Amino acid sequence: MLMRKTLIVVLAALVLAACATPRSRGRAGKVSYMPDVHGQSLPLGAAPAPGSPTDIQDLLIVKDWQSKRTPQDCARAGSEAEPGYEAFFGGISPFPRPLPEEASAFFDRVRAETFRVVGELKRVYNRPRPYARDSALHPCIPTPKEDGYSYPSGHSTLGRVLALTLSALVPARRAEFMSRGDQVALDRVIGGVHHPSDIAAGKQFGDEIYAELSKSPAFRADLEKMRRLLQP
Repeated sequence: MLMRKTLIVVLAALVLAACATPRSRGRAGKVSYMPDVHGQSLPLGAAPAPGSPTDIQDLLIVKDWQSKRTPQDCARAGSEAEPGYEAFFGGISPFPRPLPEEASAFFDRVRAETFRVVGELKRVYNRPRPYARDSALHPCIPTPKEDGYSYPSGHSTLGRVLALTLSALVPARRAEFMSRGDQVALDRVIGGVHHPSDIAAGKQFGDEIYAELSKSPAFRADLEKMRRLLQP
């Protein structure tokens, strides 16, 4: 009987501990900046309807870039194929080299949170990539492994979120960071793996995601930590 009572007490304590665990913590115990944010909870217009004027214009622009892109354009776009802080902003990073481990972990977390939300919307809109729709289109960069959906562009979204994050850390370099984020987005069209409306939506969605990140006390606290790591 005593053992049974002890077991009940232990189980009750475990239940209370589980209930007391902050909702902001993810499965791995790491703080989640946006635990309650989902793709459809943020405002974003629908993908262009197939055959609509915007959709037709999208394909024409991708074809135009295909006809005029240079090997240098493709090399740059290809170097950004694997999305992340180093690929996008490593060349203009305000942090010491090599990137401090704490900063690397921070940007990895921002990337994971961004792609979680973007991935939900991609599955909702289910828009095929341009080369999957028109056999005359030939990407000059590696195509996504999953050969997945096109709208909104995850690279463009992440590029905008990272650009805004860096701008908050070093406001004097905002124009430089935002320009680099825009280049990352455009390179997805130049490379032939996204429509122009995909990257426009991605940048808009990046603004929305950054606004949500900025509401998070955990994100703001980590941003302060990053500020202390900046190169003198």
